[in-house]
Amino acid sequence: MEQVLMPAVATNSNRFEYADYEEIVEQPVTSSCVSFLDANTNAITMNELRNLCVVPTWANQELTISHQDFIDCVHDAAKSFYQGETISTPSIRVSHIVRGRTPDALGKKASELLECEKTQFYQRLAFAFTIPTIYETINGQKLELCIGGVRNYNDLNLYRASKGVEKFSVFVGWRVRICSNQILTGQGVKLSMEVMELKQLYEQVMEMFYSFNPAKDIHLMQQLSNSYLTETQFAQIIGRMRLYQALPTGAQKRLPRLMITDSQINNVCRDYYSSPDFGGKGGAISMWNFHNLLTESNKSSYIDSYLQRAVNATEVSVGINNALQGDSTYQWFLG
Repeated sequence: MEQVLMPAVATNSNRFEYADYEEIVEQPVTSSCVSFLDANTNAITMNELRNLCVVPTWANQELTISHQDFIDCVHDAAKSFYQGETISTPSIRVSHIVRGRTPDALGKKASELLECEKTQFYQRLAFAFTIPTIYETINGQKLELCIGGVRNYNDLNLYRASKGVEKFSVFVGWRVRICSNQILTGQGVKLSMEVMELKQLYEQVMEMFYSFNPAKDIHLMQQLSNSYLTETQFAQIIGRMRLYQALPTGAQKRLPRLMITDSQINNVCRDYYSSPDFGGKGGAISMWNFHNLLTESNKSSYIDSYLQRAVNATEVSVGINNALQGDSTYQWFLG
């Protein structure tokens, strides 16, 4: 097992202090190969966000925090907190485009609009970047520390008369390098950061970095790698997952939460036989591989449900692993 490298700002001092938002330490930057979402989204670059997309405003014409400023804020916080580490450039995915037009083109037909008269922005955005110099190895697979965020304009009421609170989701966790599967626990995910300005967002991101314990997540994944399901147990769990979707509401509420969809369960079944990295070997499958089948299937999620399902994939995998050791919470999935 490789040694876990801890961030300088967390290990060189017993007390955490905020860096000023304007004072960002320059760090080595590499290109990102994170492919964390496949379906329902499109790739976009920072230049395209800056040059091709408008920034929505509140009803009083005050600007919202732009997507690019959100990304820069989290990226700068990571460069400040993880001083001396290599930080990759963000990989960005967007969906739900909103098209508009400039005020001087209000009376024109859509077919008559010039390119300079068209406007657009994306309602939903997700991004992620890795810190490849902070890594671990589990079951022969290299894991890199990964940071990112999600933003959905649909969470805001832009028609309100004055500027309101803006909501962001930010995460820090591990990413399996070979396939970009995301390993997220509740500890490293903040699903609803509410801020009025970028400085507040920066401070909350830094607080999340400071409270995150990467070694704890690695220990959890090591436990999964040492536990196995037989083919019969795997089939039983898949069958129960399908039944879960059809259970009456009351019965569902008495069971642990399962957010994976029927189509994603189908992908888990397919990859059990076809995945060269995480499929069943001789029928048996480790709980680490099972977790990766769940997180791989999560790549087909919409942006607004991606983080919640990533966390749930870990909850389910750890819960079933505990059930194998005798815990009753997830015992229903084992039959």
